[in-house]
Amino acid sequence: MPAKFLFVSYTGLIADIAWQIVKEGHEAKLFIEDQEEKEIGDGFVPKTADWKSDLDWADVVVFDDVLGMGAMSEELKAKGKLVVGGSAYTDRLEDDRGFGQAELKAAGVSIIPQENFTSFDDAVAYVTANPNRYVIKPSGEAQNEKRLLFVGEEEDGRDVIQVLGDYKRAWSAKIKEFQLQRRVVGVEVAVGAFFNGKEFILPINVNFEHKKLFPGDIGPPTGEMGTSMFWSEPNRIFSATLKKMEAKLAEEKYTGYIDVNCIVNNNGIYPLEFTARFGYPTISIQQEGLLTPLGELLRGMADGTLSRVRAKSGFQLGVRIVVPPFPYRDMETLESTSKDAVILFKTPSREGYHIEDVRTVDGEWLVTGTSGVALLVCGTGPTMKQAQRMAYNRVKNLMIPHMYYREDIGDRWFEEDSDRLHAWGYLRD
Repeated sequence: MPAKFLFVSYTGLIADIAWQIVKEGHEAKLFIEDQEEKEIGDGFVPKTADWKSDLDWADVVVFDDVLGMGAMSEELKAKGKLVVGGSAYTDRLEDDRGFGQAELKAAGVSIIPQENFTSFDDAVAYVTANPNRYVIKPSGEAQNEKRLLFVGEEEDGRDVIQVLGDYKRAWSAKIKEFQLQRRVVGVEVAVGAFFNGKEFILPINVNFEHKKLFPGDIGPPTGEMGTSMFWSEPNRIFSATLKKMEAKLAEEKYTGYIDVNCIVNNNGIYPLEFTARFGYPTISIQQEGLLTPLGELLRGMADGTLSRVRAKSGFQLGVRIVVPPFPYRDMETLESTSKDAVILFKTPSREGYHIEDVRTVDGEWLVTGTSGVALLVCGTGPTMKQAQRMAYNRVKNLMIPHMYYREDIGDRWFEEDSDRLHAWGYLRD
């Protein structure tokens, strides 16, 4: 049955999902707060300039971020509105890394040794007194600047000390709080699931992010260059981490998707951080693997009636297509090379293509926004190789001036991750 969905976004992250909802035959309106991102989704989904004035119109309200949206979600739920969104508590799980780790520990989950700081000098003194390899992780809004995450390589921590000094000079106004986490080596893997306000919706999702700019995990962190994934019944990683948070999430009446990124090795499972919202572009890749329509999923999460989704067997994979100045913010470069660049397709098919910072005018797809993230191109298949082949064949069908992307999304799975995860027994319950 068609429904009316109101999507509330700071920067247009959820534009693709709103578009999918429209294609399913539902009504949708998208609100984007950031003035520089207002054009994202134009021509794909109807917009609203004042989301609060459309609350009575909407059957379901969908929030796409943390950073205060949890409090808005709580307020609407208290008034009886159907909402996909979190709470002030679940926002804090993601926004405040130290709090998220403390909550995992309180739930009985083993965590990596870490320290939280508000002073760069204190952090330098700590590394000097406790030499080791560390990861620098900004908290709060600064964690959205993905290039600020730094993974130390030196056993004595001297590279971390140098970067802390650089951040003090250049980023002290932006980074108010950050975490030093002991670096653990192993397989990086995330487990996540949708939550209906009372319990996890099965199956769960197992996914592998590719965060560095260049193939082989070289270059600056970008937040995301692509992800590979599969749907699964609960496994050991899920049971040792997210499952232990179920009672607390039910107490918060959480509705939406939540996942926890982990490092696992033959010694154990070590959670790194929460994503207490839809992941981007994760949710668009997940949609490629779901047989349950998105409208049914969103409404069933919001009203608590959905306990299981139908998902494809096999693998799903998404490749991000980006243009200059990504992963940096440089409006001059954006305006001169990428803004309003035309996205061309060699064939008429649009299957497997998901919009990010894109609008359409007179039938043409154009790059817009400020990030330089244009499209997500997806593939699916019974094996990771087949999903990969489908995705990259679709990439070859695409032309955008100056576009670039990673050619190795999914390689880690068949090169080593699959063998190690199966050998350690983490993909079984």
